[in-house]
Amino acid sequence: MSILKTAFEELMGMFIDDGALASLSLVLIVAVVIGAKTGYVSGLVAALILLVGSLLILAESVSRAARTKFRTKN
Repeated sequence: MSILKTAFEELMGMFIDDGALASLSLVLIVAVVIGAKTGYVSGLVAALILLVGSLLILAESVSRAARTKFRTKN
C-alpha cells in the first residue's frame, strides 16, 4: 500500500510541483473566463491578461524558488 501512495505522490509532484503556481494559474484562468463570458473583457484583452498574468505568476514562482534555494545554500 505504501508503494501506491509513494507512486501517487510522485505522479502528482510531476504535475503540481508548486501548489501556489497551480492555484494562482487556476484563479487567473477562472477570472479571465468569467470576465470574457460576462462581456466585461473582449477576447483580445482576455488573451493579453492571460499572457501577462501567466508571466507574472511564473516570475513570482521562480523568484520564490530562487530565494528558498539561496537561503538553504547559505
